[in-house]
Amino acid sequence: MSGDLGATSTPRLVVSGLAKEYPTPAEPLIVLQDVSLEMSAGDSLAVVGPSGSGKSTLLNILGTLDRPTRGTVRIGDVDPFALPEKKLAEFRSRHVGFIFQEHHLLPQCTALENVLLPAIAAEKKADAAAVQRALDLLQRVGLENRQSHFPSELSGGERQRVAVARAMMNQPPLLLADEPTGNLDAANSVAIGKLLAEAASQINAILIVVTHNADLADTFAKRFAMSEGRLNPI
Repeated sequence: MSGDLGATSTPRLVVSGLAKEYPTPAEPLIVLQDVSLEMSAGDSLAVVGPSGSGKSTLLNILGTLDRPTRGTVRIGDVDPFALPEKKLAEFRSRHVGFIFQEHHLLPQCTALENVLLPAIAAEKKADAAAVQRALDLLQRVGLENRQSHFPSELSGGERQRVAVARAMMNQPPLLLADEPTGNLDAANSVAIGKLLAEAASQINAILIVVTHNADLADTFAKRFAMSEGRLNPI
C-alpha cells in the first residue's frame, strides 16, 4: 500500500473502534476503549480531560508514534499501521505535523533552521524553494525579524511560534498539538490558540489539540472530553 495520500485526494481522518491496553501482572491497563472519530480537511477540535485519561495516548496513535491494541486509523486512503516501518516514518514526516508543550527546538539551530528540519527529513536537503517556504512561515507567525535567532534568544511564546511554523513546513494534512500552551501565560496561550486555528485553515489541515486549558479549547469549533478512555462530544 502506498504512503502517498495523492495530490487530488481530500484529507480525511477516520478512526474506528480504537483501543489501547498495556499488560500488567494482574489485568490489562485500559487506556483507550472504543474511540471512533471522523474529521475532514479544515476541521478542528480540542480534546480535554484530566491527566491520565488517555488524551496524549490518543494523539500519539493518531500521529503514528504508537500503535493501537485494536481498531483502525485511516489518514486519507492510507492505513499507516499497514506500512513497513521505513515507509511509516516517511509517511509521518510528510503527512503529520506535531506541536508539543515542550517545543523541542534544536538549541544549536536558528529559528529558520528549526523550521526547515521537516523538509530536510523528507527531502534530505533544503533547496531554495524550501528556504523561501520557511521564511514565509516565519512571517506568518510574526517572526520574520527573528529568523537568525537561536531558541535561547527567543521568548517562550516565540519559541512555540517557531514550533507551529515547523509543524506546517511540509503542509501536512494532519496537525496534532499536545498541550501547546502549557508553559505559556494567558495572553500567549490565546495567541497560540488563534495561530493554530489560522495555521490549520491556511493549509486546509485537520487540527486536533489536546489541552487542559478551557479558554484554549473554546477557540476551536468542536470540543471532546476524554474520560476513562472514551471520547465524548461536549
